[in-house]
Amino acid sequence: MADLPALPEGLTARPLTPDDVAPVAAVLAASELVDDTGEYPDAADLAEWWSSWGVDHERDGLAVCDPSGLLVGFAYAGSSPTFRDWFPVYLVGRMRPDHRGKGAGRVLLDWQLQRGAELHAERHPEAPARLTVSVPTTMPSLEALVRRAGLTAERWYRQMVRPLLEIPPTPAVPGVELVPFSWDRDDEVRRAHNAAFTEHHGSSERDPESWQTLFTGQRAFRPDLSVLAVADGAVVGYVLAYVFEADAAATGRRQSNFGQIGVLPGARGRGLATAVIVEALRVAAAAGCVEAGLDVDTDNVTGALRLYEKLGFTTARTTVTWTRELPVADV
Repeated sequence: MADLPALPEGLTARPLTPDDVAPVAAVLAASELVDDTGEYPDAADLAEWWSSWGVDHERDGLAVCDPSGLLVGFAYAGSSPTFRDWFPVYLVGRMRPDHRGKGAGRVLLDWQLQRGAELHAERHPEAPARLTVSVPTTMPSLEALVRRAGLTAERWYRQMVRPLLEIPPTPAVPGVELVPFSWDRDDEVRRAHNAAFTEHHGSSERDPESWQTLFTGQRAFRPDLSVLAVADGAVVGYVLAYVFEADAAATGRRQSNFGQIGVLPGARGRGLATAVIVEALRVAAAAGCVEAGLDVDTDNVTGALRLYEKLGFTTARTTVTWTRELPVADV
């Protein structure tokens, strides 16, 4: 495990613990006033995310404390439970705004890069790896930090939103029925998702455990707001929706977030994606949501960005993934 780093005077590092979820949420809340990421996770959200991404608190995370012992920053590394072409390791961290500019961020990133390389060697040395930092364009200081560390800008992702006003009628697709998500179809939706995303950058086939851990088992998942497209008795398209209550409490706007949207390759070209998304918009509006949101890779191979814009979604923020590639490890 990477050693605890020496931090600028007045700050100390210790291993992260599960009990740090509330102090970390407080750091993120204070940071959001400056960083404008559009995310407001609470302690329960963080605990779920750390578990989903396999964070071993003592080995994979750091807490940064001031002389009084107050947590004022954090850093951790987490990895996907499944992968396809390369082993992804995600590096996440933040310093409270009043403790920035002292060099702590650089020290934390150096530690994360070292720990990320160790995770690669420990878990999947047989595959190449990518260490990834997601950098909102609203955080130029973080962009400068990862650039100086030698990471490379790889992909651009747009966070898009649409007010739930003036929603058109749901278009009919011959032979297709739009129905609510039901738990008896959960594994069928998983298999449809795996088939729909075989060509997508960074995607991987989800087994039943990781599907539940990352998607339909999440506390924010809303089966009642999710829509399935069924043809000849089989799922051929889907929108899985989530409502993050901490975000709604912070912003005063309840959003139905379309976390996963897919259509089987053989069912494309019939307007099915438009139909299932419009129906999900209508369901969200009827449930009292005021907007819908989604994230999209600007280089999405299916041309999803153009479709979302056509359906009234506009870009609220952009996030860039910066990466460092690691070759197959020598073991």
